[in-house]
Amino acid sequence: MTSSTGPGIRALYAGNARSVMARGLLATRSTNWVIVLSGVFEPIFYLLALGIGLGSYIGDVTDAQGTPISYAAFIAPALLAVAAMNGAVYDSTWNVFFKMHFGKLYQGMLATSLGPLDVALGEVALALLRGAAYGTAFLLVMQVLGLNLAWTAILALPALLLIAFGFASLGMAITSYLKTFQQMDWVQFFLLPMFLFSATFFPITVYPEVVQWFIMALPLWHGVELVRGLTTGALGPEMLIHVGYYLGMVAIGLVFTTRRLRALFLD
Repeated sequence: MTSSTGPGIRALYAGNARSVMARGLLATRSTNWVIVLSGVFEPIFYLLALGIGLGSYIGDVTDAQGTPISYAAFIAPALLAVAAMNGAVYDSTWNVFFKMHFGKLYQGMLATSLGPLDVALGEVALALLRGAAYGTAFLLVMQVLGLNLAWTAILALPALLLIAFGFASLGMAITSYLKTFQQMDWVQFFLLPMFLFSATFFPITVYPEVVQWFIMALPLWHGVELVRGLTTGALGPEMLIHVGYYLGMVAIGLVFTTRRLRALFLD
């Protein structure tokens, strides 16, 4: 039984995802660093314009426990989750799409000892790093502006990694099924409503109950609530539901990506 299982596992995973990741880091350093830098500043501009600018007119809002907090402290953790999502999604969709259909990189990688799970893990790790970089930079800005209201804000760092991991895994899985640039436009079509309606700028209670249930099914809402609870100190057992949601995203994304890469380039 061991001999029949071993070769099958080695066909999927050679334990060398780090080489895929190293190649991506070199490419980012040489060609994509300006795009990466722009992603760091985008959520900061939103925070300054809306959280501090518009927030001076709105005044205080209440967190999940009914405690009054400034509008800037309310939207900052949401923008933090959005930053992690955007960084992970960009790397796991557009970059992966180009490598798969134009650069033909995965065909070359899978012609070596690397397996599809190596490629999937390496690319997801790259996207995770990008999302974590965006989120960490923004978290430091929040600290400087005094928008981290509880010591548990330090736990937002591993939460950001989980959010980025979830979106990167699912993003790459979806991208592996897309074949044209027109289909890729659907990625942005789904990201924009999530950004606007996932309790990012307003409490979810402002929406009708039917809309609230729809919003609570969106992955970004779980990330926003997770990070907001950690930065404001509004903790509760529902945090475990948010964590479980993202763990499910990671598992589903990796399984589908591995199967799809194997079907495309090995079978």
